[in-house]
Amino acid sequence: MRRQLFDDGHEAFRATVRTFLEREFVPHREQWERDGVVSREAWRAAGRQGLLGLAVPGEYGGGGTTDYRHAAVLAEEFARAGASGFAVPLHNDIIGPYLTSLATEEQKRRWLPGFCDGGTVCAVAMTEPGAGSDLQGIRTSAADKGDHWVLNGSKTFISNGILADLVIVVARTTPEGGAKGLSLFVVERGAEGFERGRNLVKIGQKAQDTAELFFHDVRVPKENLLGDLHGAFGHLMANLPQERLTIAVGAAAAAEHLLAETRRYVKEREAFGGPIARFQHIRFEIAEMATECAVTRTFVDRCVVDHNAGELDAVHASMAKWWATELFKRVADRCLQLHGGYGYMAEYPVARAFTDGRVQTIYGGTTEIMKEIIGRALLA
Repeated sequence: MRRQLFDDGHEAFRATVRTFLEREFVPHREQWERDGVVSREAWRAAGRQGLLGLAVPGEYGGGGTTDYRHAAVLAEEFARAGASGFAVPLHNDIIGPYLTSLATEEQKRRWLPGFCDGGTVCAVAMTEPGAGSDLQGIRTSAADKGDHWVLNGSKTFISNGILADLVIVVARTTPEGGAKGLSLFVVERGAEGFERGRNLVKIGQKAQDTAELFFHDVRVPKENLLGDLHGAFGHLMANLPQERLTIAVGAAAAAEHLLAETRRYVKEREAFGGPIARFQHIRFEIAEMATECAVTRTFVDRCVVDHNAGELDAVHASMAKWWATELFKRVADRCLQLHGGYGYMAEYPVARAFTDGRVQTIYGGTTEIMKEIIGRALLA
């Protein structure tokens, strides 16, 4: 089924992204996985190539495009290349909107040029040791001291946590609790009392620096409040559909790529005197996965169209996220099985995909939370 989502300009951009990944990511992947972090030079290279800040206005150094399809192309190509540790989609599609939609003019001029040229790596810190999907459980607090804020607390599982030069921190600014008392603060590298814990050891995405962050009486300038005071919950909810759509786009593309790799493998792998593709069980497995991928692709593409038109709601973004990531999990497991013992070997793409992709049903809101959002809306 021919996709109708992209035009020639998007496909030209796809070729650029693919070439960039072949040149700047693939040769360094193993070293970065050993290091537990992508090099800063890779971020600067992405900036020089124009891959950072796609939606940032040109006056601040960005691409100036409001067409989310370019971001979708980038997410697809990063997924297909297995570039899970190089968090460019996170930087662009999840963190970027906070800076472009909430920052003051002074903040934009201070932060966005570095965001776009790769000199400033960003992170967003929501999750805490005792608060994941439930933002009302956040305990990190910011106290108003008149001419500044004092930030105390800790965050965990923060992607880009080691490299980050700017961290958007969700903190409580009212003592009574609840969702309405949260605000966003930008903490900059070098702030006194801001400390990074260990680079967390994960089962996958080993090149992604995922860290614990600690804030001990961190003095945050008043001009580093991002958006409305006590308005963080609304800001977070406004940006979640795009975050979840980006995850869904990557998951669908990764599943398709893994299926294509497995189709090639079963046609080449021989057993009992011929290629294993001749066995009915293998053909049925491939047929089922191909059908599931095609159906998922149709829905996710429609969500991209709706998002471009400003019409994607939280329910359909949640549907796309949970369905596409659970599909990828199933496809990765079945494709690994079809590779037999070779599928368990780390040098095979299917093994890396199996471990790298497992977290997709967890971050950005777990599958269970997605179903809760959908169910509440349908039964309200």
